Amino acid sequence: MNYIASSGLLFKDGKKRIDYILVYRKSNIQYDKRNTFEKNLRAEGLMLEKEPAVANPDIMFIKIHIPWDTLCKYAERLNIRMPFRKKCYYTDRRNKSMGSVQNYFRRIKKWMSQNPMVLDKSAFPNLQESDCYTGPFSRARIHHFIINNKDTFFSNATRSRIVYHMLQHTKYENGISKVGICKLINNGSYIAAFPPHEGAYKSNQPIKTHGPQNNRHLLYERWARWGMWYKHQPLDLIRLYFGEKIGLYFAWLGWYTGMLIPAALVGLCVFFYGIFTMNGSQVSQEICKATEVFMCPLCDKNCSLQRLNESCIYAKVTYLFDNGGTVFFAIFMAIWATVFLEFWKRRRSTLTYTWDLIEWEEEEETLRPQFEAKYYKMERVNPISGKPEPHQPSSDKISRLLVSISGIFFMISLVITAVFAVVVYRLVVMEQFASFKWNFIKQHWQFATSAAAVCINFVIIMALNLAYEKIAYLLTNLEYPRTESEWENSFALKMFLFQFVNLNSSIFYIAFFLGRFVGHPGNYNKLFNRWRLEECHPSGCLIDLCLQMGVIMFLKQIWNNFMELGYPLIQNWWSRHKIKRGIQDASIPQWENDWNLQPMNIHGLMDEYLEMVLQFGFTTIFVAAFPLAPLLALLNNIIEIRLDAYKFVTQWRRPLPARATDIGIWYGILEGIGILAVITNAFVIAITSDYIPRFVYEYKYGPCASRFEYGENCLKGYVNNSLSFFDLSELGMGKSGYCRYRDYRGPPWSSKPYEFTLQYWHILAARLAFIIVFEHLVFGIKSFIAYLIPDVPKNLYDRIRREKYLVQEMMYEAELEHLQQQRRKSGHPVHHEWP
Repeated sequence: MNYIASSGLLFKDGKKRIDYILVYRKSNIQYDKRNTFEKNLRAEGLMLEKEPAVANPDIMFIKIHIPWDTLCKYAERLNIRMPFRKKCYYTDRRNKSMGSVQNYFRRIKKWMSQNPMVLDKSAFPNLQESDCYTGPFSRARIHHFIINNKDTFFSNATRSRIVYHMLQHTKYENGISKVGICKLINNGSYIAAFPPHEGAYKSNQPIKTHGPQNNRHLLYERWARWGMWYKHQPLDLIRLYFGEKIGLYFAWLGWYTGMLIPAALVGLCVFFYGIFTMNGSQVSQEICKATEVFMCPLCDKNCSLQRLNESCIYAKVTYLFDNGGTVFFAIFMAIWATVFLEFWKRRRSTLTYTWDLIEWEEEEETLRPQFEAKYYKMERVNPISGKPEPHQPSSDKISRLLVSISGIFFMISLVITAVFAVVVYRLVVMEQFASFKWNFIKQHWQFATSAAAVCINFVIIMALNLAYEKIAYLLTNLEYPRTESEWENSFALKMFLFQFVNLNSSIFYIAFFLGRFVGHPGNYNKLFNRWRLEECHPSGCLIDLCLQMGVIMFLKQIWNNFMELGYPLIQNWWSRHKIKRGIQDASIPQWENDWNLQPMNIHGLMDEYLEMVLQFGFTTIFVAAFPLAPLLALLNNIIEIRLDAYKFVTQWRRPLPARATDIGIWYGILEGIGILAVITNAFVIAITSDYIPRFVYEYKYGPCASRFEYGENCLKGYVNNSLSFFDLSELGMGKSGYCRYRDYRGPPWSSKPYEFTLQYWHILAARLAFIIVFEHLVFGIKSFIAYLIPDVPKNLYDRIRREKYLVQEMMYEAELEHLQQQRRKSGHPVHHEWP
């Protein structure tokens, strides 16, 4: 309680602690609703105290304190688990008999304590692992629980959750739907409601000599500062201060970041393999030496013949991402995604045990007030609790889901329309860049076209994201989800679908459609019979795919980081600037400083998870085309962890400490991305890259097809073989001779000119065979790995079962001891068994 008193987080009497803050404007005329609401809060057992703001006389703060009796009543009603007996570790005797194995692990533990990444436990006096068994709180059995101090028995997070529950279920007017603080905030009666921070996050005294002032100060010094970027996260303290839901997010983010290290290293090795073998690549050498090979014009009006060796740089850059290590890296990343998810389940099970979430189930979650208000006339008995509760009829639920799904498909079609508009833009400006007055752009007009299209596409993506959020919010509210977790899952799924299609639709177009249906010289396919479809660069389409992924990934990370930290910093600076001059920060109470901070967004952690899940998609889905994606993701996440920590500790009001046992619907989305990644990488390798054409030429048409001699290059002549001939006289440009284009068609002097050759069909069959073999192989490996790795470690599973048994025994012993004490007091004989 010392930091509470020092921070001024008490009522004016200096005894009652502040558990929650409500804020309203005196000028607001809806005082009747506020008065009724506050009267009902007092009737429920809460204590309220009003105090005007120091900096703005129009702002009024309502300080809320929840007394002990009210805490006990609602803790029992909400089935909150509290400690009642010290743990006894039955595995100690078994561990002592492990001998050499025990000594080996002891040496590892000693090394870990010297690891600079490990947190110094002495710096965290509040990090004490839970060493008590817990059970649902009951006032009738209050003697079972360990209550050393009533002020600290319930943690700050628990007190805040109970107060918020009361705020959400208190009426402010007559009527079943007139309930909850959220509706009062929406109609303007109140302008904010939040639990207060535990004081300032900075101190004039060094933490090493004077210790932390409060948990917020400790989190800032040991977690949120940029200088702690290489340290492990204090997950137990994060959970203690922000709640299990936010603690699980940072645990998952840290686990994901750590697992990116091997993926980034392997991707870097594949990239460096391409650098070291670039000059020895037969394909690049042939392109760079092809000074007498002229490529057909890539546009109709302003394009001229181009020497093949002008694509030398692009061919070398393409080889960095399309080399012998590409297939290996794609398989590795598919296996990596499975290992990451399976080991995360084990990590999650350990955290849920440590944080006492094993017995916390969704059945304990209360109904949303909006759901209760909508369906209060239609009730049915809950099969779990046996009590009547509001029920949504199946016909109503299906009709609302159909409307919601229709809205989703409409927004997805809007995304596809935007991608089509960008494609049309590329076709229109292609001719303009080819005749541009700047010589650099004229020589690299294809690169300029792609770069400009990527930037425009990014602007469209960011603009559409703003509309998606509002539409997803409306569609989710239209469904009337039963609980808050159902609302969050439904909203998260919609936002993921919208943004995933928005981000990746243009990438899918470049990977699988660009340059596939252009026709051939003399008979090009045209859009609306006007614009000729865009062809790939002479060195292939992979360079366009890499450019698209790299630019979008880089720009989006910069934009997200600015919106997460830069925007709140600017807003908080402006809020402080508006405070009247002459008022010192020291004279402003903690709750008013919190009021000047930015509130956590209404969607909670959805934006944080969505950003990381979309990044996971970039890292895995097209990783065969961009092996540096895991490295960029790793560097971004190292910054992201400290940026999020700094934002939560210093720039945001303290969010409600919510509970959760997992990361919700995001795990299912991650599994779906892992499956999609296998399919897309198979298609990228088979269709987008030149791996299969090179493979077919090497073993069917190249110099090694009939005989193999050691030291002979089996890809010799591949470039010439992959280019078809076209008679320039057929273009009507007044030129004679032949130009070349990328395709497998018959020459003009053949019996069937410009028809697909047998080699084309061999390559197509090889591509389909590769996709089938690759998918079945990788899916088989993924399934086998998932089968080998259990979700819960064996020793943890045994420990959980053992503790359940011990809890039952201890409850029996405690009740028997209580009955014996009562008999002694009343003078009755004492029995040593149940009477």
